Amino acid sequence: MAHTRRTPASPFTRRDGLRLAAAGTVAAGLGALSPAALAAGRRPTDGPAPSEVAAAGEGLAPGVTAHVAVTATTLWVEPDSARPGIDDPSLTNPVDLDAWNANMQDTEPRRWLTGELESQAVLGSEVIVDEVVGDWAHIVVTAQPTPRDPRGYPGWVPTVQLVVDEDFAAQAASASTATVTAVTSVLSGTPSGNHPGIPVSFDTILPVLGRTAKAVKVAIPGGRAAYLPADDVAVRAPGERPPRPTAEDIVATGERFLGLRYLWAGVSAYGFDCSGYTYTLFHHHGITIDRDAGDQMHDSGLEPVERADLQRGDLVFFATEPGGSSIRHVALYLGDDLIMQAPNAARSVEVMSLSEYDPIGEYAGARRVQLAG
Repeated sequence: MAHTRRTPASPFTRRDGLRLAAAGTVAAGLGALSPAALAAGRRPTDGPAPSEVAAAGEGLAPGVTAHVAVTATTLWVEPDSARPGIDDPSLTNPVDLDAWNANMQDTEPRRWLTGELESQAVLGSEVIVDEVVGDWAHIVVTAQPTPRDPRGYPGWVPTVQLVVDEDFAAQAASASTATVTAVTSVLSGTPSGNHPGIPVSFDTILPVLGRTAKAVKVAIPGGRAAYLPADDVAVRAPGERPPRPTAEDIVATGERFLGLRYLWAGVSAYGFDCSGYTYTLFHHHGITIDRDAGDQMHDSGLEPVERADLQRGDLVFFATEPGGSSIRHVALYLGDDLIMQAPNAARSVEVMSLSEYDPIGEYAGARRVQLAG
C-alpha cells in the first residue's frame, strides 16, 4: 500500500526506502544560496567564516554528526536505486523538489516510490552518519522517533546533501530559533530579499543570528548567514517550545495543505505521506510522535480512544485487513465522521467521510494526543 511503512515487527508498516542517485538538472538560480555558494561568497559584514566547516559531502564518517544542507533530503532504502531522469532533481545540491514532483504527475511513477523510500529531513535537520559508501551515506534523523533505532529514523542519502559544520551545530543547540510557518519561504542574501536562493519548507528550524524589522537572519549548515522574511517564521528563545496547541490549531495547520499531492516518505511542503503528515502537524506545534503510522498507534504512548468517544484532533488508524493489527494508514479525525488525510499516490491531502474511506471495516483504533483546551 502506498501509505504504509514497514517495521521489523510488520512487513506492512513503513520501512520502505530511500534512494538518490546521480546529479540532475535544477532550475536556474536555485543554487545562488546553496550552502556551498554561501560559504564561498562571504562578505566582510557576514562575520568570521565557519571554523573547520567541510564542504558538502566532506568530513562524513561513521559516528559523525552532520546536518541536512538542502531544502529536504530524501532517505532511500538502498543507495543508487533512483530512476535516472525522474528522481535526479531530488539527489542534487541544491535539490529541485518542484521538478521532482513534476516528473511524477502520473500516478504510477509516484506509486513506484512505495517501498523505495524511508523518510525525508528538511534543511538544518541533525543526522548521525553510520556508514559512507561512495557518494551515499547511511544516516539516522534524530528528530524522527522510531522503534527501528533509538537514535532516529534510518536511511540512505546522497553525501552531497549533508554538511559537517560544528559552528552550526553549536548555534542550533544554544541560539534562538526560527521555525518556518509559511508553507514555503526562500532564503535570501539580504534583509530586503535580494539575491534569492534555495526554498525552505514549512517546519524548517534554523538558528537565529539577528533580526531586522522585516527579516530574520539565520544560520544555514555549511554557509554564511541568510535571511528569511519575518512574516514567514516564528522566533523562539533558546529552549523555548511552541505553546501547547488546541485541536483547532492542529486542524487549522493541516487544512493549509489541502490539495497537496501525496508523496511517499514525505515530511515537507513538497508532499506528505499519511504518517509524515500527522507527524509534521504535531511536530510543528512542539509535540513529537513516532514517524510511522503503526508506531504512532503502538509505540508513541498515546492514549487509546474508543470509536464512540472520538474527538476532533484524534488520530485514527486503519489495518491491512479487517480485524488486523498491522497498521497501514493514519488520518486526523475532524468530528462528524470526517477525517483529514494524505491518502495515497493517486490523491492529495483531503477531507472525507471516515465511513466512506473504510467501507470494509479496516478501522483499527484511535489515539489521542494531549492538547490544550
